[in-house]
Amino acid sequence: MRTPSITDRLGERMSRATVFGRRLGDIRADLARRPVPLHWTNLFGVVTVACIVVLTVTGILLMFWYIPSSATTSYDGTYAPLRGAEVSHAFASTMRITFEVPGGLLVRQAHHWAGLLLPAAIIMQLLVTFFTGAFRKPRRGMWVLLFLIFIAALAGGWSGYALPDDMLSGTGLRITEGIALGVPVVGTWLASLLFGGAFPGEVIAHLYPLHIAIAPAALIALVALRAFAAWRVGPAQFPRAAANTSGGGRVTGDRVTGVPLWPHAAMRAAGLFALVTGVLLLISATVTVNPVWLYGPASPGDAGAGSQPDWYTGFLDGALRLVPSGWEVVLFDRTWTLAVLVPLAVVTVFLVGIPVYPFLEAWATGDRREHHLLERARTTPTRRGIGVAAIVFYATLWAAGSADLIATQFSVTFEGVIATLQVTLVLGPIVGFVVARRVCLGLQRRDRDTLLHGFETGRIVRLPGGEYIEVHEPLGEVERARITRPEPRFLLVVHPDERGRLPFARRLQARLSRWYLADSIDSETGARMVPVDAARTPS
Repeated sequence: MRTPSITDRLGERMSRATVFGRRLGDIRADLARRPVPLHWTNLFGVVTVACIVVLTVTGILLMFWYIPSSATTSYDGTYAPLRGAEVSHAFASTMRITFEVPGGLLVRQAHHWAGLLLPAAIIMQLLVTFFTGAFRKPRRGMWVLLFLIFIAALAGGWSGYALPDDMLSGTGLRITEGIALGVPVVGTWLASLLFGGAFPGEVIAHLYPLHIAIAPAALIALVALRAFAAWRVGPAQFPRAAANTSGGGRVTGDRVTGVPLWPHAAMRAAGLFALVTGVLLLISATVTVNPVWLYGPASPGDAGAGSQPDWYTGFLDGALRLVPSGWEVVLFDRTWTLAVLVPLAVVTVFLVGIPVYPFLEAWATGDRREHHLLERARTTPTRRGIGVAAIVFYATLWAAGSADLIATQFSVTFEGVIATLQVTLVLGPIVGFVVARRVCLGLQRRDRDTLLHGFETGRIVRLPGGEYIEVHEPLGEVERARITRPEPRFLLVVHPDERGRLPFARRLQARLSRWYLADSIDSETGARMVPVDAARTPS
């Protein structure tokens, strides 16, 4: 009999150890029994975690050398063009990290690149979750948590954007001050609270705790809470994966198909985590980002030409640029600057609509059921149209943030760029909604034809009567499950109550249901939606 090795004995001892009252061996067995669906959409969560880890590690390292102070000093570092210039301690410490601390530039750029990638990964998760219907009950809370993670990432990125105290960040802070002062009644108080006095005041000292403590703590707590909610609810999966375990019966999503969480899914995630981290470090070592030594120190009276914010806040800057000039009214002895208030209101409504949407859709369609199967985007044309309209709206605002660069690079007038984007902001979402919706309806009809007649084989056969036809073959069970909508949709209808009245809320709900499901067809039978009383929607 082989004598157990040291690692065997160590593993056995660790399996008997307890964490929170449970043995590690039992926890490992539970992880091994928990399946995880394999789909590329699950990878964005790993990218998000990798960015958070890189941000955390590099941020802790930068804390040892960075000085969060707006007090001025004379720069005496190794960068000769700025030697002797009057700069803030924050800018001087950033220059020292860049040119004098071994590996400092790599750490700074890795921190910045990870901060740029994090919002992109979260946005991709939001889009995937939206278009596949993964936000529906019982995962509506997870959708809200994902949106809050995005807001926490924006807050952390924006607060860190200002900390180097260079000319670019100073220009951004001046815009922030103007927005704060443009808010009626409380604008002066808001600006004073943020800056601690006249610009630039103590804004660096005020933003530093937000960047190193509040935003990271909120981000990590929200990610952990969402992971816990995902563990409790379980993963959603596509009908094709569920069909593999249905035995040819009705696809319900009760059984999850995939690989065990431990060790298979965990090792796949660890590999992607290492790959993302390595790519971030490689880019940080080879591609320059945020060269503060070229921008120079911030100056309250100066602004950099062609200043651009980080990409994830570009839509906020673009909203300000698209407002026509001269939008001001005097009311109650106060000047109301609509050039600031209208963009704030529009962006606020847009952002609030994101976490609220799952609840609005559930109310409009009367859908109270729990959903564990994901949907293809074509099966919900109206939702697809709404998503495309939101993307066009966001992209237009984002492009407007670079309107000056568009004008200079393409040799067109700045006014012409702004006018084009203004028209696009109004008409673009409408066009995007209509086109996306009609495309989805066309794809629905093609799926119905494929289910009824099979797929084209490319083989031409001549019949005895001389007629030529193309041979079609029926779909397999797995492919049929992928195309067929596994859950019926209900078109709400309203009936008068016992007093013969139709409440406004019920009439509005029925009209929204009719608009939401208009022209949708059942992929297998071609039938319209099943009518159901709005007061007795299925649970």
